[in-house]
Amino acid sequence: MSDLILHEYAASGNCYKIRLTAALLGIPIERREYDIMKGETRSAAFLDGVNANGRIPVLQIGDDYLPESNAACFYLADGSALIPADRFDRADMLRWMFWEQYNHEPNVATLRFWRHFIGESALSEAQRSQIPAKEAAGNAALALMDTHLGRTPFFIGSRPTLADIALYAYTHVAEGGGFDLGAYPRLGAWLDRISALPGYKAIDA
Repeated sequence: MSDLILHEYAASGNCYKIRLTAALLGIPIERREYDIMKGETRSAAFLDGVNANGRIPVLQIGDDYLPESNAACFYLADGSALIPADRFDRADMLRWMFWEQYNHEPNVATLRFWRHFIGESALSEAQRSQIPAKEAAGNAALALMDTHLGRTPFFIGSRPTLADIALYAYTHVAEGGGFDLGAYPRLGAWLDRISALPGYKAIDA
């Protein structure tokens, strides 16, 4: 049994980030699934024992619990080549990881969840009213990534880092949210480079 346990909903890109980081580094990790569609992360057992915030993923490290996907990825990758040694590059990696959670995930991931898992017909009027703005913001994020990748093969120079993993997780399934990845050819080439990395595992593996 692994000393690391991932409390997750497997279809979530945020959970996938952690699994992909572990796979690329050859780190064994035990997985425990919770069905968020059934409210399993809102149970008293989960709130009291795993995360009082009622959200996944949570990386359990022995008796300690670490919520937030990018923090868990950083824990796994600390000391590895996925975190740059250069001070500026390391800060730039974090910049992209913060940007992913603030600009990318709230739009690209949210539309994927609404359209692919809930279905537009089941959305509230308030949710449907947000779709045009989220489509515009999501495409702006993808376009910014595409432009950046015209200058460098990975987000921080010539080697993959956690920035790439954080951004890959929801980008590669963005079409589930209605985004046309074919409109971003440099982004598409980057997706292929990530999926070709040794140790890579797909989101449904």
